[in-house]
Amino acid sequence: MIFKKIKQHIQENKKLHKKNNNVLKELDWANVYHDSIRGKQAIENLGLNIGRWAGSYPFFYVLNRILNDYKPKNIIEFGLGESSKFISTYIENYLQDSNHIIIEQDEDWKNIFNSRFQLTNKSIVKILSIEKKNIKGYTVNCYKDIDKSVDQKFDLYIVDGPFGSDNYSRYDIVLLTEKLTSNDEFIIIIDDYDREGEKQTVDELIKLFNQKGINIHKGIYSGVKSVLVLATEKYKYIKSL
Repeated sequence: MIFKKIKQHIQENKKLHKKNNNVLKELDWANVYHDSIRGKQAIENLGLNIGRWAGSYPFFYVLNRILNDYKPKNIIEFGLGESSKFISTYIENYLQDSNHIIIEQDEDWKNIFNSRFQLTNKSIVKILSIEKKNIKGYTVNCYKDIDKSVDQKFDLYIVDGPFGSDNYSRYDIVLLTEKLTSNDEFIIIIDDYDREGEKQTVDELIKLFNQKGINIHKGIYSGVKSVLVLATEKYKYIKSL
């Protein structure tokens, strides 16, 4: 009995140590992020709620570097929220030639969001309801008819919606990237990469790109949550920001 208690105590200490370590990483990323946006007054003055359901500091640091360094022209984002405010503000002030499509599942949330923040007219919100799909034998939350509603290619894909699933979470990104070829250059950001469902989806993405002969570079940025970045050769330095 005593050995069982000791084992349980050790396991609890390991979990606590890991949690504390992740929090310290997050605090470090917070400093790195704030340094990275210096000089961009519109971004510095933007009210953001970072963390919790929204993106973490590693997420916003990576997003800022991508927008600043690579200036993507066509951006698609899954999920309307804090990163939508960030991207829209960036476009309005620093990337006037860029366009931004946001896929959102909830019309009510869109109305609440719009009452609090005004997106630039180059940020377009499309409402696609959630439907349950069978992906490899698992029930997965997906945007209804996204492959029919979105028929173009993008330089930057940001995956932070819909609501996560236990397996093959946010699988819509696989459907959208099926149209990509080895001639396309792009970046994909996947939030919540610390979760098993997102990891399974990334495995499927990499299989797809291998089949298409698309060389992919991979970077992981971790704090309280993990962010994965996949990029083609043109953007390969994204793995070492």
